[in-house]
Amino acid sequence: MKTRVAASTLALMTTSAFAQDMSATLPEAIGRVSPALGAYSEEALFNGEWTAEALSVRDRALVTFAALLTRHETETLGAHVALALDAGVTPAEISETITHLAFYTGWGNAVAASEAAAPVFDDRGVSEEDLPAVDPELLPLDEAAEAAREENVRGDYGEVSMGVVDNTRDVLFRDLWLRPGLEPRDRSLVTVAALIAAGQPEQMTFHLNRAMDNGLTQAEAGGVLSHLAFYAGWPRVFSALPVAKEVFASRSE
Repeated sequence: MKTRVAASTLALMTTSAFAQDMSATLPEAIGRVSPALGAYSEEALFNGEWTAEALSVRDRALVTFAALLTRHETETLGAHVALALDAGVTPAEISETITHLAFYTGWGNAVAASEAAAPVFDDRGVSEEDLPAVDPELLPLDEAAEAAREENVRGDYGEVSMGVVDNTRDVLFRDLWLRPGLEPRDRSLVTVAALIAAGQPEQMTFHLNRAMDNGLTQAEAGGVLSHLAFYAGWPRVFSALPVAKEVFASRSE
């Protein structure tokens, strides 16, 4: 794989250099059409939220990529793939995030993300050897937790759609979620980010609890919400806040 041009990752850049790289993701038209939006982007987002300590720059880049993929914002996906790579997200992690989110945001979004990422991968010299195997050795399964999850889903929906129940068990939780291309924490992280970006807070309770079981801290989860207010909009984040509040409270009892 080719050596990257950047001498350091975004996580190590000075604030000014980081903001400059982020500014490059903005269309030139913003200055001609909405200079106030440009100012908010520079001050509140690039020099503000992106530098907040609650969440690492690497995690922010991964969360942003997941949100843009979910929202089918293909025009900016390529630039954010490059930013994520510079922030320390590996090509394998980008690839695995696309595969994972096909199941949570739809196949079309994942295909579009692959098309947006391909030129960046080509430019960086990413080869097939740098990407996750199609059929890797899977991570160990928590048999007790999976049995409990399966019992709940089968009991609630077995008479509605056994196809959904079976695929959820066999394809998602006994295969996809055990792929080693993403750490369990990161796989949960992009899932929660996608649910927030899609405006599906009713699905968050299980996945936010799973994310925290996998190592995401409450402070980091709060950082994800704050970050996604800019990329998914305040209304969707405010719809997710009560769910997060309930999860945090239940875990502190």
